[in-house]
Amino acid sequence: MGLQTPEKIRTLQRKLYLKAKSEPDYRFYLLYDKIYRDDILSHAYRLAKANRGTAGVDGVTFAQIESGGADQWLSGIKEQLHKKTYKPQPVRRVLIPKPNGAKRPLGIPTICDRVVQTAVKLVLEPIFETDLEPNVYGYRPKRSALDAVGTVHRLLCQGYTEVVDADLSKYFDTIDHQQLMKCVARRVSDRNILRLIKQWLQAPAVEEDKDGKSRLGGGKKSRRGTPQGGVLSPLLANLYMNRFLKYWRIKGCGQAFRAQVVTYADDFVILSRCRAAQALNWTQTVVTRLGLSLNQEKTVIRDIRSETFDFLGYTFGRMRFKKDGSWYITAWPSKKSIRRIKQKVRQHLGPYQKGPWPLVCYRLNAILRGWCGYFSYGTTQIASRAVERNVYNRVRHFLVKRHKLRTRGNRRFPSERVFGELGVFLPRSIMDAARRVP
Repeated sequence: MGLQTPEKIRTLQRKLYLKAKSEPDYRFYLLYDKIYRDDILSHAYRLAKANRGTAGVDGVTFAQIESGGADQWLSGIKEQLHKKTYKPQPVRRVLIPKPNGAKRPLGIPTICDRVVQTAVKLVLEPIFETDLEPNVYGYRPKRSALDAVGTVHRLLCQGYTEVVDADLSKYFDTIDHQQLMKCVARRVSDRNILRLIKQWLQAPAVEEDKDGKSRLGGGKKSRRGTPQGGVLSPLLANLYMNRFLKYWRIKGCGQAFRAQVVTYADDFVILSRCRAAQALNWTQTVVTRLGLSLNQEKTVIRDIRSETFDFLGYTFGRMRFKKDGSWYITAWPSKKSIRRIKQKVRQHLGPYQKGPWPLVCYRLNAILRGWCGYFSYGTTQIASRAVERNVYNRVRHFLVKRHKLRTRGNRRFPSERVFGELGVFLPRSIMDAARRVP
C-alpha cells in the first residue's frame, strides 16, 4: 500500500492506537460507523485499485466502476453499510501453482468486498497492532520480510546457532473460526464489526471442477480457514498466530529454552543456544492444542555451524573470507529463489513475446528491480552473477530469434551492449545499490 493515508484517517488511527496501548484490556464498542465514513471508503477504494486485483464472481472491474462514477458507486456501498443491508458475495477460487508442483487455493473477493474489508482493516489494524508480539514481522506497518531476515541473521551471530526450521501444514486453511473470533472479540465488542468478519470467514467459494462447471463450496457450514486473497486475512492470521507467541512469552520459554522466535505469517523459526530439541517438543504440543499441525517432513533442527537452512527466500549458513580463510555467518539468496527469477525471465522472453523492445525491456527491468531489491541483504555476489549471466543469455537468444540471425549473436549483442545501449539493468549494479549491509 504505497498511497499516503489522509491526515484525518491517520488522526483516527493514532487515537485508536494510543487508546489500545494505554488500556490493554479495553474493548472497542463503537467502530462500525467509522468504516463507512466518506474519507475511509474513498481511501479504501484507492488502495484496492492500486493493488490491481482482478474481478470477483460478479465480473465487475475497476474500469466499469470508473465509467459509471466511482463516487456514486461508493455512495451505494455506504448506504448498504449504514442500513446494515450489506452482504458479502462468494469469493472466486483460483489455484496458484507452487514451486513444488502443488497448487495453493486463492480466494478472490469482489471489488466491493475488497473495499469494505480494506475499510475495516484501516480501523482495526492500529488496535491489534498494540497486541502483536514484537517478533511478528508479516503484514505489519513499517515491517517487512527483510526485517525478519535481518533479525534471524543477528540472532545467529549472537550464538543462537541451533535452529528449529518449522513448517505449519495448511495454516490458513486450518484456522478455527470460533477461536479466531475470540481473538477479535477480546478487543472489539462492536457486534456489527464481528458480524461482518464472521460473514467474510463463512463466504462460500465458487470454483470450476474438472469439467469446467462452477460449483459452490464452503458457506455457513464452514468452521475453519480464512481465504487467502482476502484483504483482512493477513491481519486475522497474525492474530491467530499471536496466541502461540503470547503463550511462549507467558510461559517463559525464551529463558527456559534459551531461544528466540521469529515469524512471518505462517513461516517461523526458533533459534536456540543449545536446547532446540526441547523447544521443538514444546512447540509440537502447543501447536496441536491450538488446532494447528506441524509438517513433520519439513520441520527439522539445523546447526548453523555445520548446516544451512532456508527462510523467506534466503539461505543462512557459513562462508569463508577470501583474505584470511576465517568463517562468518551470513545470508544469501536461496537456490530456489534463483531458479524462480530465471524462470520468470525465461517466461517473459518467450517465443510469444511480440511487443516492441522498449516495452519488453521495461517489463524485464521491473522484474529484475523487484528481485534484486528484495535480495539485497547479506552476501549477494554469487547470486547476482548467476542471474546476470542468465539474463544476458536469455536476452541475447531473444534478440537473435527476433532478428532471425544465423549466429549466436555474441558479436552483435555483447554484454556491454545488452546492459548498456539496449537498456537492460545489470543485476549486480542494482543489488549493490540497494544492498543492506548486515
